[in-house]
Amino acid sequence: MSETIEKRLSDLGVTLPVAASPAANYVPYCRSGNLLFTAGQLPLREGKLQASGLLGREVDTASGKEAARYCAINILAQAKAALGDLDKIRRLVKITVFVASVPDFVEQHLVANGASDFLVAVLGDRGKHARSAVGTVSLPLNAAVEIEAIFEVE
Repeated sequence: MSETIEKRLSDLGVTLPVAASPAANYVPYCRSGNLLFTAGQLPLREGKLQASGLLGREVDTASGKEAARYCAINILAQAKAALGDLDKIRRLVKITVFVASVPDFVEQHLVANGASDFLVAVLGDRGKHARSAVGTVSLPLNAAVEIEAIFEVE
């Protein structure tokens, strides 16, 4: 990829926030060898939750998809904090997308596309990843979506 990840973010009109500090007894990211693991990231923008409640009740699929995009932005903020330079990312290996949803909601995969599509747009081929999209009854702070990621890094 000839252009930098930061340039692609800029072209998309995205400025990464300062990486969020942990809210409890854990670290926001952990590196083991050439793998970087992020803690789950919520759909925060300027410190405010962008989607709360359950998909299929308080939150529709389109809003959930946008929330997943905000989670992905926060994942990249954590990666930048860990690496100093996003171009040290060799590839995104996997994301796990947790979607707070009512029992009969079955569009978790569509919500997850908000993150997947954004990460591929920013990282190019390095952003093609494995993924799990999981429905759950609730998430911290009543967030609608939470996402964790695994990167292979330099």
